[in-house]
Amino acid sequence: MIEIRDLLGKWGDILLSEEMKKESVRRIISEVLGVDIKKEEIDIRNNIIYLNIKPIYKNEVLLKQNTIFSKLEETFGKKTPKSIR
Repeated sequence: MIEIRDLLGKWGDILLSEEMKKESVRRIISEVLGVDIKKEEIDIRNNIIYLNIKPIYKNEVLLKQNTIFSKLEETFGKKTPKSIR
């Protein structure tokens, strides 16, 4: 018997659009750093998060990336991006 979660898991990529991913990344980084980042400053390609923000904020992101990735794992599960640049 096929369970609903198995069916939804197959459609997870389709349901979680790029805009939703960017919004989730923006929300988590803002929550951890306390700095508001625009969705336009975030790009996700090939499972890597690219940030177009000031270097001082990028350094803070890199210092706290373990916390950010743990929160991203809660949100994305297996589809969590692998690095931040």
